[in-house]
Amino acid sequence: MKILFFNRFFFPDASATSQILSDLAFHLAARGRDVHVVTSRIPGSRSDGEIVRDVTVHRVATPIEGPHGLGRRALAYCDYYLGARRAAMRLVSPGDVVVVKTDPPLLSASLAHLAKSQGARVIVWMQDLFPEVAREYGVPGMRGPLGAWLARIRNRSLARSDAVVAIAERMASRVRALGCVPAERLHVIHNWADGEAIAPIERDANPMRAAWGLEGRFVVAYSGNLGRVHEFDTLLDAAAMLRPHEDVVILIVGRGPRLAEVRARAEREGLANVRFLPHQDRALLGRTLGIADVHVCVLRPEFEGLVHPSKLYGIMAAGRPALFVGEVTGETGRILAETGAGLSIARGDADALAAAILALRGDAAARSAMGESARKAFVERYDMPVALARWEALIARFDGNSHPPM
Repeated sequence: MKILFFNRFFFPDASATSQILSDLAFHLAARGRDVHVVTSRIPGSRSDGEIVRDVTVHRVATPIEGPHGLGRRALAYCDYYLGARRAAMRLVSPGDVVVVKTDPPLLSASLAHLAKSQGARVIVWMQDLFPEVAREYGVPGMRGPLGAWLARIRNRSLARSDAVVAIAERMASRVRALGCVPAERLHVIHNWADGEAIAPIERDANPMRAAWGLEGRFVVAYSGNLGRVHEFDTLLDAAAMLRPHEDVVILIVGRGPRLAEVRARAEREGLANVRFLPHQDRALLGRTLGIADVHVCVLRPEFEGLVHPSKLYGIMAAGRPALFVGEVTGETGRILAETGAGLSIARGDADALAAAILALRGDAAARSAMGESARKAFVERYDMPVALARWEALIARFDGNSHPPM
């Protein structure tokens, strides 16, 4: 039995979905599984195939390089759809397990029926819900007949699948409400962080504090992608209120489509207490996350259940409190409330965010308690071995369990 993963990105790509997939694929291969990944080519490489850490990698499409709009992105999606279908026709055999992620969108609609017709079992691994995400982005046509049609073909592919994996409870609730996935086929397996690579570090023992000129500062960090689903006005409004407190630094580490906008506003308003640093290599995450006294997570409320900010797990692994800005009763807010790992603030309530930052700055005991609670809950719920074991158990259900082509 082969296990075949389909996703646009894989190692050595540094995107979040690539890293999560790479962790799982390498783990399964190390356990003796025959693992294949169908993905995009590495920029600058002419190779369409290779074996990486016992994983057979099939590179079938050319990724986008440089700035791009919707048109170029759509062409890149089509390139991958076609390459993935050709690879599926060549590689998939009866009894195989095909795991389809959601980049590009509607990949399950392109592959699920084909894989099932070749006698494979299909698992759809949902990192987001499309076209609902595009509707909230305001993409033209997504609120009308086109969006409804795309949702129908997505739902048909989910109904054909043998299992659907959502990465959060709220997302699973959204999928359940579609009415196309029987309860016994719907599973929740959270994304994860590596608790060995990311562990609590005493702030004064972290050499990167000195390297980044943060000694003696109270650091409030946002680390990760600055994407369209994120909201930064509340954080920047709070930063403006915190200017009189010269020891408080808002540190933004990462990249993404909204970085230029956020940087421009900070410069325009003279927010000298907001600093920017580029995306850091994953190998440095333990130190870069450990620089902060407090971390901030953000999510626009309209995207609750459509995506999930998995960066929370790295924060918890680092043993740091989190301040979540978004829907207080949403999934991240619920996790923080249940575990005691942080606080939630409604979008737009910059006064409350600034007050929470100052309260935590003045209460080292509260910060320590939240950080300890965060790490404890992380080890129990969101550490990489926990999630990998759940994936192994799910895939094991289909061992030797082939079915005739449809």
